[in-house]
Amino acid sequence: MNLDLREYSVRTDLAVESKEIAENVHGKPLSGLNEQIEEQDGIKITRLDVTTPAVSEQIGKIMGHYITIEVPGLRTQDSDLQERVSAAFSKEFGLFLQKIGIQSAAKVLIVGLGNWNVTPDALGPLVVENVLVTRHYFELAPDQVSPGYREVSAIAPGVLGITGIESSEVVQGIVERTKPDLIIAIDALASRSLERVNTTIQIADIGIHPGSGIGNKRRGLTKEILGIPCIAIGVPTVCYASTIVNNVFDLMKSHFNEEIGSEENVQTKQIMGLLNDLSEGERLGLVKEVLEPLGHDLIVTPKEIDEFIEDIANVIASGLNLALHDAVDPDNVASYTH
Repeated sequence: MNLDLREYSVRTDLAVESKEIAENVHGKPLSGLNEQIEEQDGIKITRLDVTTPAVSEQIGKIMGHYITIEVPGLRTQDSDLQERVSAAFSKEFGLFLQKIGIQSAAKVLIVGLGNWNVTPDALGPLVVENVLVTRHYFELAPDQVSPGYREVSAIAPGVLGITGIESSEVVQGIVERTKPDLIIAIDALASRSLERVNTTIQIADIGIHPGSGIGNKRRGLTKEILGIPCIAIGVPTVCYASTIVNNVFDLMKSHFNEEIGSEENVQTKQIMGLLNDLSEGERLGLVKEVLEPLGHDLIVTPKEIDEFIEDIANVIASGLNLALHDAVDPDNVASYTH
């Protein structure tokens, strides 16, 4: 049986994962990709700048700036850790705004993409519920607005299947009417790694495409379409079943090597058989060849998604409140969320 593997690739919306895949394929670090990594107290921050068209094509990501905050401990629902992550996110987001030239007085529209009726897709609407909106005060009583607040509005436009209207059309109408200087779009993403689901936050200045996490390619929210900068904030909340099965092969291989005490040993090769010699793309192609005709390439999310999605939405909302409003008290940021 000959498989055409060109259509098969590991589905991920995270720039760090795309970089990892590309480096595994090429067997060396990529040129044209600037990377900085910081890790402290269980919080890992990776800053990636995709600076050339060549590396953009290699990793499959648009040229731009990406920040990834990884916190495996978020699954423990540690409130102190969540506060530290909010503070770290706020600091990184504030520096990100400066890096791309957003002024402190810029008017902001926050767009919470997703379907509030589907828990893994409810991140955007949940963040919108908890951000501090102020535009109505600036419109109705500007002389009573205290220093340290900026004009912020927010909208959760729903999804095409509910409204019959593309999210980008809704947002474009709001932009034309209210004239914000910046859009912050929040959406759920897909990851190639279960460890990163609900524990990772990505910030990027490339805009966002609603539904991209599950393979839907539609009109997006970008500077080219809307005429103003659009920052994307995303959290992976789902994995594809085929991706999980594919990863299991690597986990099995590592487990056998650890148990037997050496890498690439004969016993591991005997256990894994032909799968041991297949590349990641070839294994994924084989898995999909088996699953897709049966309709079993499911989109998977952890069973604790209800608690996880609430926690990560509050982390992002608190971080945005801190980053966007100088008057927000860092020691009492929770009081600004609903």
